[in-house]
Amino acid sequence: MGQKVNPLSYRMGVTATWKSKWYGKNEKYKEYLQEDHKIREFVREKLAKAAIADIIIERSVNKVSVIIFAGRPGIIIGRAGSGIEEIKKQLKTLLKAKTELRLEIQEVKHPEANAILVGQNIAEQIEKRTAYRRALKQAIEKVMQSKEVKGVKIMLSGRLDGNEIARREWLAKGKIPLQTLRSNIDFARVNAYTTYGVIGIKIWIYKGEVV
Repeated sequence: MGQKVNPLSYRMGVTATWKSKWYGKNEKYKEYLQEDHKIREFVREKLAKAAIADIIIERSVNKVSVIIFAGRPGIIIGRAGSGIEEIKKQLKTLLKAKTELRLEIQEVKHPEANAILVGQNIAEQIEKRTAYRRALKQAIEKVMQSKEVKGVKIMLSGRLDGNEIARREWLAKGKIPLQTLRSNIDFARVNAYTTYGVIGIKIWIYKGEVV
């Protein structure tokens, strides 16, 4: 059996970049890491309906910048920006030091080509008891309609259709060169919580080579 490596960590520093951009020394590193984890957990739970694709955290001496990429930014912003102010106040309570907090919301322009949003969509359908094969086929067709996408692979694992024995099922279209470092691959893991157990979903989307 081959050793499976996360496609994003495999390309870190080559075509992929870090999602937390800061430098911490000794006790500060531990403190910052815990804060980043709490921020990400809070945002994903609080704004679950906003289709959160990514959260980038940048730190300077007295400033923390949280950049949220969402498929439905209107849900976060709210009326006249009231939603942003409320989230800002709640995020400040998670920061130990008194630092300036900047919150930025960015819209995902092509949600059909974003791995985590595709995974969330499949998970929602499976949780609503849609047939997994139908959900897979529809998702792959939607992804391949995007001009930037060259290939896609989606794998499901668990008690599919409530069967007693867990198994894996996958579908792929186009090409997915996982060994090529310069290939731009978007990868995500998402869980679907059903009455008969958790179904794991893995998505690989290939968007061409980075020159």
